[in-house]
Amino acid sequence: MRNIRISIACIAFILILFGIIMVYSSSAIYAYEVFGDSFHFLKRQLIAAVIGLILCVCIMGTNIEDVKRHSRQILLISILPLILVLLPGIGKTVGGAKRWIDLGFFSIQPSEVAKIALLIYLADFVSRKRALVRDFIYGYLPPLMVIGCVIFLILMEPDLGTAIAVGLVGFLVLFVAGVKVSHVTFTAAFSLPFLYYLLFKVPYRRRRLLAFINPWMDEKGAGFQIIQSFLAFGSGGLLGVGLGQSRQKLFFLPASHTDFVFSIIGEELGFIGAFSVIILFAVLIWQGARAAFKIDDDFRKYLIFGIIFMIAFEVIVNAGVACGLFPTKGLPLPLVSYGGTSLIMHMAAIGLLLNAAKGKV
Repeated sequence: MRNIRISIACIAFILILFGIIMVYSSSAIYAYEVFGDSFHFLKRQLIAAVIGLILCVCIMGTNIEDVKRHSRQILLISILPLILVLLPGIGKTVGGAKRWIDLGFFSIQPSEVAKIALLIYLADFVSRKRALVRDFIYGYLPPLMVIGCVIFLILMEPDLGTAIAVGLVGFLVLFVAGVKVSHVTFTAAFSLPFLYYLLFKVPYRRRRLLAFINPWMDEKGAGFQIIQSFLAFGSGGLLGVGLGQSRQKLFFLPASHTDFVFSIIGEELGFIGAFSVIILFAVLIWQGARAAFKIDDDFRKYLIFGIIFMIAFEVIVNAGVACGLFPTKGLPLPLVSYGGTSLIMHMAAIGLLLNAAKGKV
């Protein structure tokens, strides 16, 4: 188990360091043009990395049983900012969405905190209610209501991508814990009309879906990002144009240091570089799964499963969007994309994973 934990820590460190390099490479020119400081995003990412490292180390040194014991309090504390961000004068509106609370020197994204808190709560619940997990009323309905509450608050921002991630990862944790497939199937079927409305009846989301099918139908509008992403990958070829030599980051590809950093990786480092990043994530997830299967404690096992499900989903969606396999969604590439709260909370998740992996085998 010790070797598994070392490999997870090393891969996470490599991805964070690589992310810092790519954030600077993809954002320096944009930062200089907008803020007059080419290091603007780099400095903030470094600060977030330091905070994340401190939090990660603290979590690793915490008694995991204390985390389990206070899972409900942790969840309630994380839900409070989800409510506050919706209030006038508190939530920071960017691009028509209230997803951040501006603290002056730093902005936090409550949904990133809530994702981790929900995983802790679900791992605690299914480990305590193992004997009742197949019962609809006592074993399935309570976590379903909690997941639904968190999803509803995130949708109010609105942030459909994160809401879907929270829902899917939450249900995966319940599924591996042994809930009945019929319960999950019923919930999915019940949710379909709401998902249809959110996707097809909201104009900007419908435009994104149509652009996903054929980006060139609206090449200067909804299809612009994905077309520029295609150009980035096409320019990169096998070996890339060279670190720092991207052309798409020169105000062609929007969100090149956040949602589409994978496209810049593909352009500057080519297929080899992009594939290497995917391999690193795959090994990280595989090692996490190995740890989960070795653990003899239910809480630790389901917590690890939740964390690797979350990371896997975000990697698949982020890389898939950049490659045109999914409609455009604002999910970051874990540990790599620019974003203070995202980086801090993913490092906290790695700390939880490493702590949980210390359990009995």
